[in-house]
Amino acid sequence: MFGTGGRIGVADLTGPVPAEMMRWVGQPQAAVQRPRAQGFDPIVKQTTGVLLCGHGSRDPGAIAEFDRLAGALRARLPDRTVDWGYLEFARPVLADSLDRLRADGVTTVLAVPGMLFAAGHAKNDIPSVLNTYQARYPDVTIRYGRDLAIDPKLLRAAGDRVEAAMAAAGRVVGRHETLLLVVGRGASDPDANGNVAKVTRLLWEGLGFGWAETAYSGVTFPLVGPALEHAARLGYRRIVVFPYFLFTGILVQRIYAHTDRVAARFPEIEFVKAGYLNDHPMVVESFIDRIAELVDGSPNMNCQLCKYREAILGFEAEVGAPQQSHHHHVEGIGTDAPATHPGNTVGHRHAAGHDHHHHHHHDHHHGHGHHAPYPHADHPHGPVSLARP
Repeated sequence: MFGTGGRIGVADLTGPVPAEMMRWVGQPQAAVQRPRAQGFDPIVKQTTGVLLCGHGSRDPGAIAEFDRLAGALRARLPDRTVDWGYLEFARPVLADSLDRLRADGVTTVLAVPGMLFAAGHAKNDIPSVLNTYQARYPDVTIRYGRDLAIDPKLLRAAGDRVEAAMAAAGRVVGRHETLLLVVGRGASDPDANGNVAKVTRLLWEGLGFGWAETAYSGVTFPLVGPALEHAARLGYRRIVVFPYFLFTGILVQRIYAHTDRVAARFPEIEFVKAGYLNDHPMVVESFIDRIAELVDGSPNMNCQLCKYREAILGFEAEVGAPQQSHHHHVEGIGTDAPATHPGNTVGHRHAAGHDHHHHHHHDHHHGHGHHAPYPHADHPHGPVSLARP
């Protein structure tokens, strides 16, 4: 069961966490190579593990990028057992990764969602899987961390991606003559969508663009096409399109394709396609911070604007809704190979009896039985998923 702050299980670790370990948890990359601290307790390595929880994708490139990021976390945490898995469309599924951690002697799991913002996947689906596993194996304690959220390190990474794209474009166009379009994933959770808009504002003000707009790849509005059409009519010489995504995938590819389509209609405007976040060093460091929060007991998810807890304007009907996942029927679908990511010697598929009934709690009850109806489903600028142009 979730405790305060969105954790599963009891708040205490199964063994002491040495002060020496805490000094390096959030330090730069060079810290990986340092000698093991004097007095390091190897029991912590053996009994406390880290699980990076991904969504999954049918795109092999997206899975490869997630695997590389998880491998970078493993390299940054040499004194932890680190594993990773997916909700859907890829293997290993999360239960398989938890099985591997148990096989390695882990009794306390620090689980972090590999996602930018807390919407349905981070609030409902991942905790469902974790809580089901916790109930099945009471000898394992699972502590659940928060999403990456609005974070100075991620803003730095985003700024680097945008500035690198402009530098590669070649032409000299002033910032005041440039419009930035930030594209988020889009969710049925207005708080998550609002966070994308906040990222836009922070980048706009931080980098000094003439104007900025926010768009989404699906579920909400405006979609990329209408947002680009609108932006192109505002009179700016350059439009920088920045997908605020962690990894590649079909949606990122469609964002770029829509950009090309609109660019062909407005040849007088330079359209610049910035890269997504991927494995920028500051992304890795942000995950390290989330893991450190679980160690020191402060992984507090922001619930002030959670539509399942508060009566948010337009979403009042979802307060207190029963919490359940909708991913059990697509676990592992979309990839062919069993779990084989680097460093794991135990890999298997789910047996027929290894079911996952998704129900859980994380200090407040909520959910969407296969998604509650989105209140603005008929909006003219969305909210269907981004289609091919």
